[in-house]
Amino acid sequence: MFGTIIRDVVFNFRWLDILDILITYVIVYEILVLLKGTRAIRVLTGLVLVGVIYVVSLSLELITVNEILSRFFSYLLVIIVIIFQDDIRRVLAKVGRTPFFNFSSAQRENSEIVEQLVKTAISLSRKRIGALIVLEQSMGLTDSIEIGVKLNSDINSELIVSIFATNSPIHDGAVVIREGRISAAGCFLPLTRNPNIDKSLGTRHRAAIGLTENTDAVVVVVSEEQREISIAKDGELIRGLDSPALRKVLADIFGVKGELNA
Repeated sequence: MFGTIIRDVVFNFRWLDILDILITYVIVYEILVLLKGTRAIRVLTGLVLVGVIYVVSLSLELITVNEILSRFFSYLLVIIVIIFQDDIRRVLAKVGRTPFFNFSSAQRENSEIVEQLVKTAISLSRKRIGALIVLEQSMGLTDSIEIGVKLNSDINSELIVSIFATNSPIHDGAVVIREGRISAAGCFLPLTRNPNIDKSLGTRHRAAIGLTENTDAVVVVVSEEQREISIAKDGELIRGLDSPALRKVLADIFGVKGELNA
């Protein structure tokens, strides 16, 4: 009987079924990547737990609980849209800006972002202004962004420098770059708990390392005291970067090919 089922599946399998499976896989994978590292994963866990309770209420014939949860699940789609509206908006914006639709335009845009960030870091270093600039990657940083001040502005060197100026009300924190825009400022990052970290490193560097230990984000750090520019990635700190070295690292992150401005 099992062999008959397998044979029927094989003979009735179409290439459209393969496409269907691949699309479903990509959608589910992107959703999980989006939720990883955010508060939304805890909400999803809660929804799964409610689903388990619903199944138990059916088997045990708990009429009241079953009636309440039945009504809850009838509005589940609306509830999900409300809870994850910011994340849904971000995914749709990402699809609209993907290089698949306009590769050359995306290259030019990313190249300009790299130059603005390099210009920013150099300017901050010369002025002895400390800074944390977080570059979000595949793992969402919604928790950190929600703590800060929402900006959603273009990446501009003068703007970022003014944010970290000591007289700015939001200078004490990090700027988060998401999807090629300044998403928020004044964001606080988790400190590393690694006991082997260089004792000379201050809170700013420890925060950069701490974030990159638990996410795939990349953090540009500018030291106020030593005027040193560093990059935190995968829990490691690359120190003493000059303009060309920083430009190369950022170009790799943003996928910029070819020659950049020197």
